[in-house]
Amino acid sequence: MEQSPSPANIFDLFSLKGRNVLITGATRGIGAACAVALAQAGASVCLVQRPPTENAPANHETLNSIRAVGATAEVVYCDLSDLHAVKDLFSRALELMGGEIHVLVNCGGIQRRSPSVDFLENDWDDVINVNLKACWILAQAAGQHMVPRRRGKIINFCSLLTFQGGLTVPAYAAAKGGLGQLTKALSNEWSQNNVQVNGICPGYIATDMNERLLKDPVRLRQISERIPAGRWGEPKDFAGPVVFLASDASQYVCGELLVVDGGWMGR
Repeated sequence: MEQSPSPANIFDLFSLKGRNVLITGATRGIGAACAVALAQAGASVCLVQRPPTENAPANHETLNSIRAVGATAEVVYCDLSDLHAVKDLFSRALELMGGEIHVLVNCGGIQRRSPSVDFLENDWDDVINVNLKACWILAQAAGQHMVPRRRGKIINFCSLLTFQGGLTVPAYAAAKGGLGQLTKALSNEWSQNNVQVNGICPGYIATDMNERLLKDPVRLRQISERIPAGRWGEPKDFAGPVVFLASDASQYVCGELLVVDGGWMGR
């Protein structure tokens, strides 16, 4: 049985010095906050970003924030809705990161809202492909890399809709429910190889993905009144959880879906 040596200082358990991280969805919101936090903990970070276009130039804000704290940062361009490109993503990132990735964070995602009776098939496919299938492709590639090395961390960003059905978001609920089960399935197989697979489930967070809810005074009031913490979450609320799950502090945490929701699920 493998045992990690006891650290001289408890904070050493949370250090990511010498670790390479691949993270999707890090150009804004929760993903950006997580990428910077991982870098602050000592990691070198590879950011997955959409290929720049004339109408959507490259966003280097997260990249610059990471480099500002003295950490190494690289960018690999990939549209997560292009599954053919996703299949090559991990190997491309490996090359950029010197042949080893210790942590994969699947944070990229999209949302489509519509009553289920009117929900478009294309919208369904887009949400399932980005929020579930792309995560599976990357997690499988990470497992093929990490399992033989008997070392690694995979963190999937799930949702409250991993547990609940939501309203007018059937594809998102299906994808996040599936991602929660995928997290457990991979953990069941890979924990014995010292690869911990866990999920983080955000509650209602003030990001652009929830812009429609934030602008709807009725839904905003209904949701806000039910959050015991008395506020919506912010991206910075995920800095601690992601560093914990990426570090040696969580070596015996396997197949867990860590809810970060201000107490919503407790009600």
